[in-house]
Amino acid sequence: MPTPQDPRREASRGSDGQGGRPRAQRGVTPARQQRSRDDIPRVEQEPPRRAALPLAQGADGTAAGRARQQGGSARPTGAQQHATQVQRGQQARAQAHGKAPAHQSPRIAGAQPRHAAGRHAAAHAAPQGQRRPQQGAHAQQGAHAQRAGARAQAARAASTRAQVVRPQQRAARPAPGSTGVSERTAHATRQAQGHLREGGARHASERRGHPGRTAAIVALLVLFIGVAGGFLWVRVVSPRLGRTQPTVQVTPGQEVTVTIPDGAGGSTIVQTLMDAGVISDSSAFLKAVQTQNADQKLKSGTYVFVTGSDPANVVSQLVIGPNSGQGTVTVAEGLTLDKTAQQVEASLGISQQDFKDRAKVANYASDYSFLQSADEEGLEGYLYPKTYDISGKDATSDTVIRMMLDQYQSEVLGSVDFAAGEAAIARRYNGYQMSDYQVMVLASIIEREALTDDDRVKIASVFYNRLASGMPLQSDATMGYVTGGEVTADDLKQESPYNTYLNTGLPPTPICTPSLASIKAALAPADTNYYYFWITQDEHVFSTTYEEHLAAIANSGSSAPGGNGSAAESE
Repeated sequence: MPTPQDPRREASRGSDGQGGRPRAQRGVTPARQQRSRDDIPRVEQEPPRRAALPLAQGADGTAAGRARQQGGSARPTGAQQHATQVQRGQQARAQAHGKAPAHQSPRIAGAQPRHAAGRHAAAHAAPQGQRRPQQGAHAQQGAHAQRAGARAQAARAASTRAQVVRPQQRAARPAPGSTGVSERTAHATRQAQGHLREGGARHASERRGHPGRTAAIVALLVLFIGVAGGFLWVRVVSPRLGRTQPTVQVTPGQEVTVTIPDGAGGSTIVQTLMDAGVISDSSAFLKAVQTQNADQKLKSGTYVFVTGSDPANVVSQLVIGPNSGQGTVTVAEGLTLDKTAQQVEASLGISQQDFKDRAKVANYASDYSFLQSADEEGLEGYLYPKTYDISGKDATSDTVIRMMLDQYQSEVLGSVDFAAGEAAIARRYNGYQMSDYQVMVLASIIEREALTDDDRVKIASVFYNRLASGMPLQSDATMGYVTGGEVTADDLKQESPYNTYLNTGLPPTPICTPSLASIKAALAPADTNYYYFWITQDEHVFSTTYEEHLAAIANSGSSAPGGNGSAAESE
């Protein structure tokens, strides 16, 4: 079967016109050589290359261009042999790495025309006599296929090399006329890949961590905890307990009075106790404080100790609080503001006038919300009854008043629901409305009239029955707030807002400091029909009618002083 004829084959052999019998080899005429060159793809037909590829081999970047510049002095046979050796080396390396043979590799677009053009140009540049003999059609197709596979393999290697080498290595590309990658470039590629693998393994090792690093972290944590503990001791415990002082000689058995100032630190407490001879060894005292966990529990104030006491007993007393009557003031239930000021002056040396001038609602309403409902300017009724220890503190009127208001807020507001009590009173007594301040006013009257807790709730019911009915309270105690003592018949005839015989409703202010029991009675009175009461040390009589009330007074055998009555003189 006839095979297709290659134009180049026709260019190199002639015909005698007798059945195609080959003629003897002869020189190629210039016309014939030109025709042969026209049949071969030219360099201009090569697809455009990337601009980044340098032109290393002449004006057009091909071996043919170099040959034309040198006047045909290049030896194309040597270049072809070098290209063949490079292709064979690449095929051997590809097979060693388990890759497909070069002739089975897929073609890469644009690779074959570039390298083919280079080889054809080299062939044209060589002298005619040095060209290799032409091959048959099938052999030539096999060679083309082998060369195409080699070019595809070279393109893949070049692509891999472009990904792993540094920018400065990318310039070391094969010459445009070459068909493969040099041994030096391939070695650089393998070395770069090895560095990448080593780097990845190193990073993976770093990610896994090292036992030494874990130990260092643990050591740093332990060091941090130790430093934090030392800081707490220096800034919190040490100032409270003080630094260890030398031991001192004391004479045991003597009673001494010691005042621990308010807010005193540990060093001050230790030094004060040692100066007074209460303790002789500061180390033993500090150990007792630590044993009892009392570093934040020591209280200021005035104490009575015996010199040479056991440090543990001294710490226990400091935790309990002051045990001396010095620097204390007692406010009893039922005391007026005037009587309270006198007591403060007698106990603490604070001027009673200064105390009364300071005891104004306006001075404390912003700090104590319960005072905002007070109708009058004075703090009468809110100076809560209790014994207050002012020793070790700044003894001023403001200090004492604030202590009393704090106690009221804690004792009263912490246990009494004013709103609930007032709502219950309104329901029981025909909608009669009471404010918080009015409750305190009524509680102060109950405090002055009652002798027992059972009396308080009954007296409260008498007053609410009268208020709801529009009757005057007719309490002697309210006028006693004006007279400051006993109330006579003439006193009950004097005009005064506190005269509840002449005026209905409640007096304008509390008349004393009520106890918590009286406040609770004012909010929860007994449910009775009483309108009168007669109370002495021995008798507690409550009556519904005026006649029953007069009978109770008559049956007592005496209208002795000390008897408290409501509407005693009424009809």
